[in-house]
Amino acid sequence: MEAKYITYQETNAFSSTVLDYIGGKAQLREFYRYTPDFAGFSEAIKNRNFMGERSVLVQTLKNQYASASPSSPVKTNIELLSDEKTFTITTGHQLNIFTGPLYFIYKIVTAINLAKDLKTKFPEYNFVPVYWMATEDHDFEEINHVKVEDKRITWNKKASGATGRLDTKDIIEALTAYKGYLGISKNGLMLSRLVEDAYTNNAKLSDATRELVDALFGEYGLVCVDADEIDLKRQFAEIIYRDITEENSFKHIENTNTKLEELGYKIQVNPREINFFYMVDGLRERIVAEDNVYKVMHSDISFSKEALQLEINEHPERFSPNVVMRPVYQEVILPNLAYIGGGAEVTYWLELKASFDHYKVDYPVLMLRNSALVIDKRSENRMQILGISHKQLFSNTETLKTDWIKSHVNLQLTLDDEERAVRAVFDQIKLNAYKIDKTLSQSADAAKTKALKLISALEQKMLRAEKRKHVTSFSQIESLKEKLFPTGVLQERVLNIAPMFVLYGDDFIDALIRTFKPLDHQFTVLFA
Repeated sequence: MEAKYITYQETNAFSSTVLDYIGGKAQLREFYRYTPDFAGFSEAIKNRNFMGERSVLVQTLKNQYASASPSSPVKTNIELLSDEKTFTITTGHQLNIFTGPLYFIYKIVTAINLAKDLKTKFPEYNFVPVYWMATEDHDFEEINHVKVEDKRITWNKKASGATGRLDTKDIIEALTAYKGYLGISKNGLMLSRLVEDAYTNNAKLSDATRELVDALFGEYGLVCVDADEIDLKRQFAEIIYRDITEENSFKHIENTNTKLEELGYKIQVNPREINFFYMVDGLRERIVAEDNVYKVMHSDISFSKEALQLEINEHPERFSPNVVMRPVYQEVILPNLAYIGGGAEVTYWLELKASFDHYKVDYPVLMLRNSALVIDKRSENRMQILGISHKQLFSNTETLKTDWIKSHVNLQLTLDDEERAVRAVFDQIKLNAYKIDKTLSQSADAAKTKALKLISALEQKMLRAEKRKHVTSFSQIESLKEKLFPTGVLQERVLNIAPMFVLYGDDFIDALIRTFKPLDHQFTVLFA
């Protein structure tokens, strides 16, 4: 596959917050600690003060990878985490079935490549790519389906509680449908085997996801972390209690959000007074404070302040952070240098720094994940016939049609010259009128505005009339856009890895590893 690159601005798909962040805009500087470049990483390495217990992290991961081969690059990286000179490079995502949308894959490749780049730049240190599995998330409706081309495959199940603990025994119908799409080609059968092994050999969704991700990325040393573990939560217990009873994250993030809004930025997440859930099998519900009592919503469970502290000390695993406290938990238990997220994640991480500072937890280098558009051979041929470049693809369909008309039709369809002539005529009229009566200049301006509107309207009519002559070409443009931007959004937000793997097999992931450049901050366009 051949890669070309464009700026994120040229995609018209990223928010001003993200563009300003990667562009280093000064007004955002107080909302993060390190710049997303080698200089920032150099500072982060020097300043990282990891307070967690490496021995606990290593033993937990060894338990989670107990069945992995002793010679696995993953096990080598787990051992490296005992070393004070080893850091993690982390991305995270929900446990979408069959890996979900393509950006799940892109996040992981970004982490792998960033770890490699940092090892080259700072050879005296080790960098371990990590996929943080959102095993405690309870939004089953977000993860229970996958789209392969125009087909939606759904895991039909009544589910509650943390998704990582869900039993996979009733996923067979969805698994069969997914395998049916993959077909009987060599590549299809290869992915079918990986998926079937993962979801039939493991009773829990967390373990199934780990096995599938390891099958795809284990050779690169990617470590999957399931933080739903009592020994890891113990290291977070003090912050859990303080944040529930003092509401510190709520106060600091609310203050930050006010500042961001005053600067004109849109807020991604709003904190609650209490940003933790109470979690046991089949239950993950918000904790709320009422009359000095801490209640678990939609249940009969409640605690006094003293009982709450006792429960946290004895059962920290029952307290699950929400979206604004999970990042703090992550940085407490991992010797982490960078967090890699999509546009929405980058935006809400910018809301969190004050909360990190309050708890004296190091804030990592914040990185935007790599994004990509994969252009298949047929689409590339159609682009060549239509004369559409990879940059033009990111324009909306009507703009593409207009640009096509202007570049392929020899008739004069713009009235720019005529517009300039009319402006000059009316400027002269205004001057003459002013000499007669100063108040007439306003009338001249009004007449000029009216004339220019008429010219613009006529130009649009000419363009529409010409467009009606090119139905076939416009139909091809529409088909091309729908193929590469399904439902009008970036391909990576809709499509699963399945069609890519069927077409290209291992070469697809190899191409991503070869072409993604995390520190260049550019969008990747891949020609298959």
